[in-house]
Amino acid sequence: MYAIVEINGQQFRAEAGKKLFVHHIVGAEAGQTVEFERVLLVDNEGTVSVGAPTVEGAKVVTEVVSPLVKGEKVLVFHKKRRKGYRKLNGHRQQFTEVAIKEVIA
Repeated sequence: MYAIVEINGQQFRAEAGKKLFVHHIVGAEAGQTVEFERVLLVDNEGTVSVGAPTVEGAKVVTEVVSPLVKGEKVLVFHKKRRKGYRKLNGHRQQFTEVAIKEVIA
């Protein structure tokens, strides 16, 4: 059984026992249980339920493993040729690691 759930504006495939890296959840603490109710699709062993826009009564229960994880560094480089202008900027996105406990449909 799996579900497609929307978390902080992004869609994820959620299955029990899997871990996800989602955009940073403000105020989350390690060990805290978080429920997401914007379930867009549920597949229960071949029986597919598609929401319009969400599936009624479905939710995904997760547990916060790590409240703040930094992603890979992305380098942004700007240059204007023949002008002596160069600019290098780095960015690391903040994520929250969650473990999916169960999918309720």
